[in-house]
Amino acid sequence: MAPVAVESAFAAARGLFDQITEELASPDAAVLTHSRLEDLLGSRMREVTRQLYQDHLRLRALTEQRLPEVVDAAGAPRTRIERGRSRTLATVFGKVTVTRLAYRGDTVANLHPADAVLNLPAGIHSHGLARLAAVEASRGSFAEACEQINAVTRSGVGHRQVQELAVGAAADIGSFYQALVPAPCTDVTALVVTVDGKGVVIRPEALREATAKAAAAKGGNTMRTRLASGEKLGRNRMATLAAVYDAEPAVRGVDDVIADPDTDLGPGPEPERRPGPKARSKWLTGSVNDTAAEVVTAAFDQAEHRDPGHRRSWVVLVDGARHQLDLITAEAERRDVTVHIVIDVIHVLEYLWDAAWCLHASGDPTAEAWVARHARNLLEGGAEQVADQLHTAARTARLKKNRRKGIDDAIGYLRGKARYLRYDTALSRGWPIATGIIEGACRHLVKDRLDITGARWGLAGAEAVLKLRALRSNGDFDAYWTWHQQQELTRNHQARYRDRLRLAA
Repeated sequence: MAPVAVESAFAAARGLFDQITEELASPDAAVLTHSRLEDLLGSRMREVTRQLYQDHLRLRALTEQRLPEVVDAAGAPRTRIERGRSRTLATVFGKVTVTRLAYRGDTVANLHPADAVLNLPAGIHSHGLARLAAVEASRGSFAEACEQINAVTRSGVGHRQVQELAVGAAADIGSFYQALVPAPCTDVTALVVTVDGKGVVIRPEALREATAKAAAAKGGNTMRTRLASGEKLGRNRMATLAAVYDAEPAVRGVDDVIADPDTDLGPGPEPERRPGPKARSKWLTGSVNDTAAEVVTAAFDQAEHRDPGHRRSWVVLVDGARHQLDLITAEAERRDVTVHIVIDVIHVLEYLWDAAWCLHASGDPTAEAWVARHARNLLEGGAEQVADQLHTAARTARLKKNRRKGIDDAIGYLRGKARYLRYDTALSRGWPIATGIIEGACRHLVKDRLDITGARWGLAGAEAVLKLRALRSNGDFDAYWTWHQQQELTRNHQARYRDRLRLAA
C-alpha cells in the first residue's frame, strides 16, 4: 500500500498522541506530581493504544482482497460478498470494531476468512482478556479477578464473564497433556504416581447424586432468610488430585529418616543424613467433575505415556484409604503393570502418636522417643512386629477398653496394611516414602483457592480453577496458552472451511 494511505490510516491515533504531547508541554502539566503524571499517561496512552489497534483493523478492512473461492467444510460455496460487516472485540486496551468481508450463500451462515487470519474468539472477549481471566481467577476469587482485570484494562468485564472466560481457557488442558512429549528417562528412574482427595463446598445442584440424596435425607432448613444452627452454605463434593513424576533412586537407611533416640551423639555436629529422591518433570492434575476412578485412570495414562513398555519401577504413594487402594490395584491389573504401593509414612506415624498417648500423659516428652523407636522398627520392615509390641504394651499397662482406642486403631492399621508398609524395600531401592507432593498440591490447588471463606462453587467454575491451578503449578501455562490458541483457531475457524491449509497459510 502507498505510504500516503498508511499515513492516513493512523491519523486518528497520531492526532491523539499529538494532543498528549501538547498537554504535557502545557504550564498545567509542569506542576503535576510524578504520580499524577503516571495516572495521566496511563489513561491517555491506553486510549492511544486502543486507537492504534482500531486504526490497524481499519487498514486491514480497506486492503482486504476478495478470495477467488470460499467453500465451507460441507462443500457449500459462498458466491457473494457483503462489504462492511462488523463485530465488536473487547481487548485489553478497550473495545474496537472489526470490519471485514462477509462471504454469503443461500440458506447457509456467512463466513469471514479475515476472522480466521486474526484468530478472533467465538465471543466478544479477546484471547488477551481470556488469559488475564485465567491467571487472575486461578489466583483469587472471581470478584478479586474482576477487580484486578478492570484495574489493568478498564474493560468493565463482569464477574460472570470472568468465570466463563476461565472455563473456556481451561478447555484444552486435557488434550495439551496428551500431546506433550515426556522428558527422557532411563529404566532405573522411578516412576511415581500419587493420589489424594479434598472436599470442595459445592452448590446443591452440583452435588453428586448420592451426596445430594444424603443431604436431603438429613432434612433442610425451613428458614428462608438465614442458616439454621450448624448448617453450612453447601455440601462437599470430593475433588480428586493426582501427580506423576520421575525420581532418580536415592538409597537411604533408617538413620537418614529418623535418628536413634537411644544414641548419645555427644557435643559434636549431627551425622549428615542422605537426602531422599527428588521429584522432576512433575505432572499434576485434579478434578471435581470426574470420579476418583477417572482421575486414577488419567494418572495411569500419564505414567504409561512416560513408560509405555513398563520397564521402570512404578511406585504408587497413597494415604491408605481403602477406595484408593482398590482403584489403583484394579487399574494396575487392567494394564498388566506391576506397581509398588507405599503408604505415606507420615500418615502411619500419626497412628503411632495416637497409640503413644494411650500410654503416656499428655505432654510427656518421653512419648517422642517411644514413637521414634517404633517408627525405626517400622522403617526396617517390622509392621507386624510393631503391632505385636503395641499389643503387649497395652496388656502390660492393663489399659481399659476406653483407654486403648489409639493402640487398637494402630494395631488394626498396621496389620491390615502391612503389605503396603515395606519401607525397608522402598529405602533400599531409593524410592520416596512420603506423599508430600500431593499433600502440598491439595493445600495449594484446593484449600488455598477453592476453600476460601464463603466460597460456594458451581461445578464448571470449580473444575476450571482446579485445572488452571494445576497447570500453573506444573509451570506449563505459557506453553499451554500457545497450544490453546491454536486449538481455538482450529475449532472456531479452520474447521468451518474445506481448505484448512490454504486458509491457515
